[in-house]
Amino acid sequence: MSQATEVPYLDISSENFAMSSEEVRDARERNWYANTNYGVAVLRYKQVTDLLKHQSLNQGSAKWPEHNGVHSGKFYDWWSKNLLVLEGEEHHRIRRLLNPAFSPRVAEQLKPQFAELADELIEGLKEKHAKGETVEFIGDFAEPYATRALCAMMGLDHKHWPFIASRANTVGYALAVTIKDDIEAIDQAVHELYDFVEELIEERKAEPGEDVVSRLIGFTAHGDKLNDIELRNAIVLMLFGGMDTTRNQIGLLLQTYMRNRDQWELLASRPDELATPALEEGLRVNPTTRWVTREANEDFEYNGLEIKKGTTVHLFTMASGTDPEAYPDPEVDILATDRPRHHTFGGGMHHCLGHYIARADMSIALPKLAEAFTDFDCPGGDVWLPDSGNHGPLKLPVTFSVR
Repeated sequence: MSQATEVPYLDISSENFAMSSEEVRDARERNWYANTNYGVAVLRYKQVTDLLKHQSLNQGSAKWPEHNGVHSGKFYDWWSKNLLVLEGEEHHRIRRLLNPAFSPRVAEQLKPQFAELADELIEGLKEKHAKGETVEFIGDFAEPYATRALCAMMGLDHKHWPFIASRANTVGYALAVTIKDDIEAIDQAVHELYDFVEELIEERKAEPGEDVVSRLIGFTAHGDKLNDIELRNAIVLMLFGGMDTTRNQIGLLLQTYMRNRDQWELLASRPDELATPALEEGLRVNPTTRWVTREANEDFEYNGLEIKKGTTVHLFTMASGTDPEAYPDPEVDILATDRPRHHTFGGGMHHCLGHYIARADMSIALPKLAEAFTDFDCPGGDVWLPDSGNHGPLKLPVTFSVR
């Protein structure tokens, strides 16, 4: 694997590695890809766009547990069969059966519930502010909003949100290189989510509603439907992915607009018109999913680079979203009308299934926050996930003024 151009090297397992660093920006300036201690990192927009859809690349996370010494257990069994890692006809079939539950129409129908939820939580922030209490944005808004929006989508009583958030947080440890150290807790969390899902499925079979779970149980396509194992796996994935990534992303959106106060004020002045572009700009420059991983399923050549079968290829979606070759003025601009489509939700056959729902709930929350509050600051005490893989704030104390 070589090319005449000088190829930068990035140590992506280093505790000091950060996607938002000058090191990554410098590497992108020098070449379209870098070598790493875990395969190749693709840094520029055009190449990320091409390779997201390349038929010689499979989703690259299937072997994550084995790479880190986990070869059995509840998490291992679930991970090896969920939609994130399936390929070929099996992937297409399950995705086809899941798609109707995540359609734009379903997302639109949920918006009134998302709006009511955002209003309730914003009132809670105002009350804490009035009492002079510290507002911790993740615990007081982002996490309950993300999890309760998930409850609304799935037709669940909102009393379940602390359980779902807690177990999803624990399963999230599986995405770290320390997975083996935490595997007992991870397996237990997956086990408890399965028990919860089993009970939920039985309830919906007895009394179906208009929620996603009822749709999945009842929907068939050409006489085909999800079997019991596929249905359980899919719903556990929803409970995990639907909370974790949305919570992280809402925290990152606030960080983005704390750094771009003029854009926040513009959003506040025109919330209905600018909600969608404000969300898309935040997703482009500061995504929770910093990269997506693929694995070569055969030897192939791309853009002068020979890639051997089995090579891990990291597509740096964050770096691609601010690539000057695609975005000559990459700074946040919610009035821009000619932005190329960003890759925060992936691309190709593994494009995020729930992106319509995620866009719907975040496009409701963001302008409502802007209309309610100004002058956000973080006085310190914030705690963050590493700036690699999936990123976001775990704790984000904030001060603000109420409009």
